Amino acid sequence: MAETFLFSIAERLVDKIVGLTVDEVRLAFNVKTDLKKLEDTMISIKAVLLDAERQQHQNDKLRLCMWKLRDIFYDAEDVIDDFKCEALRKQDAINHPNINNLKVRVLGSFCLPLSFSLKMSHKIKDINGRLGELATEWNSFDLRQETISFVDSSDVIGRDKDKENIISMLMKPSEDRNVPVIPIVGIGGLGKTTLAQLVYNDDRVTSLFPLKIWICVSEEFDLSRLLNLIIQSVNKEVRCDDLTLEALQACLRSLLNDKKFLLVLDDVWNENQAKWVELRNLLRSIDGLRQSKIIVTTRSLKVASLMSSICPYELKGLPFEDCLTLFTKWAFNDGDERHYPNLIRIGEEIVKKCKGVPLAVRTLGSLLFQKTDESDWIYIRESEIWRLEQHENDILPVLKLSYNHLPSHLQRCLAFLSLYKKDEIYLSDKIIRLWMANGLLEHAKQNQEWEDVGKQYLNELLSRCLIQKEEDFRLKFTFKMHDLVHDLALDVSQRECKIVNSKTKTVDENVQHLLLCDEKLVEVPRVLEKLEKVQTVIIQDSSLRSKIFDKSLINLCVSNFKYLRALELRDSPLTALPNSIGTLKHLRELDLARSEDICELPRTFYKLYCLQSLNLGATSLKQLPDSVQRLIELRHLVITIEATHLKEIRAGCWTSLQYLELYNCFELECLPEGMQYLKSLRTLILTYCDSLVSLPRSLKLLTKLEHLVINGCTKINLEMEAEEEEDNDLQLSLKTLSLESLSVLTALPRLLLQGSSSTLQQLRIRGCPNLSILPAWLPNLTSLQKLEIVNCRNLSALPEGIDRLTNLRELRILGCPKLSKRYSENGGEDWHKIAHIQKVDIY
Repeated sequence: MAETFLFSIAERLVDKIVGLTVDEVRLAFNVKTDLKKLEDTMISIKAVLLDAERQQHQNDKLRLCMWKLRDIFYDAEDVIDDFKCEALRKQDAINHPNINNLKVRVLGSFCLPLSFSLKMSHKIKDINGRLGELATEWNSFDLRQETISFVDSSDVIGRDKDKENIISMLMKPSEDRNVPVIPIVGIGGLGKTTLAQLVYNDDRVTSLFPLKIWICVSEEFDLSRLLNLIIQSVNKEVRCDDLTLEALQACLRSLLNDKKFLLVLDDVWNENQAKWVELRNLLRSIDGLRQSKIIVTTRSLKVASLMSSICPYELKGLPFEDCLTLFTKWAFNDGDERHYPNLIRIGEEIVKKCKGVPLAVRTLGSLLFQKTDESDWIYIRESEIWRLEQHENDILPVLKLSYNHLPSHLQRCLAFLSLYKKDEIYLSDKIIRLWMANGLLEHAKQNQEWEDVGKQYLNELLSRCLIQKEEDFRLKFTFKMHDLVHDLALDVSQRECKIVNSKTKTVDENVQHLLLCDEKLVEVPRVLEKLEKVQTVIIQDSSLRSKIFDKSLINLCVSNFKYLRALELRDSPLTALPNSIGTLKHLRELDLARSEDICELPRTFYKLYCLQSLNLGATSLKQLPDSVQRLIELRHLVITIEATHLKEIRAGCWTSLQYLELYNCFELECLPEGMQYLKSLRTLILTYCDSLVSLPRSLKLLTKLEHLVINGCTKINLEMEAEEEEDNDLQLSLKTLSLESLSVLTALPRLLLQGSSSTLQQLRIRGCPNLSILPAWLPNLTSLQKLEIVNCRNLSALPEGIDRLTNLRELRILGCPKLSKRYSENGGEDWHKIAHIQKVDIY
């Protein structure tokens, strides 16, 4: 349910109130008391929200109260964001005084702030009033905070090979003094516990380990509790309830010394390494430990990595035939399935929905047990799993446990992914920007950017097996979400995210995020006209849409969606954006990529003060207007222009810009003057800028630049010799450099590379046919970890001293016949110079 978001929304709202800047607080000069009251109310509500989330499933009145609360929270968040928008508007007026905002300069010190503050005062008083009306009802629910626990079980079909693999690992002798731990990892419902039980009860394992101990760890990884459970498992007659930790340790050692045992720690969630180290160190003190083994089952790769140095056993889904056998077992009495071939055919389609997860198969099979009416089976086949009735040990409650263990800030981020269709290939950087636009990321810590926080979130979801990486690219990656995890995301966000197509008849009035997705969608559905709280609008797969469609959609956004944060209009047939788009003052993300007919931006564009990400790639812009430089919050910019020069970047503009990509700027002859003012720039990508001949020396002043990609710039020459004395001591921060399809390149950019000699980690050189020699100073890149050389046919040797690159872990050479012959492992004359590298691929 979407009410599970309440805690994270409340947490973020309190942070926003507390985090109002000096300028924003000055705008709130006569509402400080009301803001303080709102903050105090939010803090008191937040304290009991987690328990409210648990109880609302058994209490309809509480659930309704939480829905009302959610709507108030969102309205309060929008009001707090108004302060930021107004502060940015005033800052822009100060930075760009002109005749049009003379009135602002004359009256700005009194009239407008007073008018704005009065309006905000009314809004905040209204929110406090609405919270007050709910207070009596809210206080009647007797809420407090509790914990939960769960034990997974399932019938076993199709796990024989997995069982044999684990038993084989158990039989291997331990190679060091570390505690021998075998982690079994996978999403909830795959059968990790069942597999461990299969292994545990196998006769060969019983013979190998005379003493076997099974502990269900669950959520509480407390050393005293675990020692108590292990002791009781070994000898139930030992009374240890009142023993100190030291006494428990002594007791365990006396029971396990010189004994060969198998310890299973089932359902481990603890990610606190210190707690595991406590238990590990105690186990290390037991004599004869190296002959013993530990099996750990967990949903988290992070847990597996901190508990074991060996590669985790990642459990996969069951094959279709095994799933069908399991489904038949749960849906029919033995042998009855022979009498219902029509139901078996429908059952095959139901099983495909489960994507190999045995608990999902069991859940749907049990729902159909002894039901022989075909309509019942068709209903299950056509329904999303999250809409079906679920019991405690069915698939969604099991997966929900993974969701409940997520930090509150990750819960909404995971739920947001349900905005897309099943089997969507997500792009990591795009999702991070959408999270950022909707305020779903926590405040970045010192020396950290919002984008870093987003990457941490994705890595966390990967480690918990809630998403799976598909393909790694240079600076981003694609990922997928298992259909059942998608069902979980739908379950917790069914009134926040909505996919709209030509068949959509109703949309909840409180929906936050819309995906318009249908080739038959030729006009904006009327059901959207009643919405007011939408924050995200994305058009996808609507190839038949017209200019009228896009204009209607923008008009709808302007008239109804006052707090819109993200708008994606890729492949738009529009020739221009309307001036009214400037009223979307809360907009953070605007994507117009591949809108080939757009050749200019409206004069009101500068009013998008909060814009963080702007994609104008593959458009027909003649020039980038001055209004874009006024967007001081901009962090991500992709542009295509037809001009030969970009306008000079002025001091104080784009001070937050992290990412700049110039794409298909075929006529661009040079980068703009003033590049040195992009003090925050971390990524610069130049793609198919055919007329670009050189890089400006001002790049050496971009000390935060970490990633530089130059691709398909066929005239560019990167020789930048150290012409100034201070260049010899240049300290840059490049981590990755990629040079691709540069037909006239004869030398690497010495200034940039030598300035990054202690930071560069990856160097990629592809399709540079005129590059015949690598510089002698290349071995000075002491942090280099990966070197890739592809289709550089005239390169004949790596530089002398390549063996000094002790951090180099990966070398890839492809389409370079001279290099391939010289450094081949089979008879290459210089193989010994690269033999120290862990991974060498030469084709």
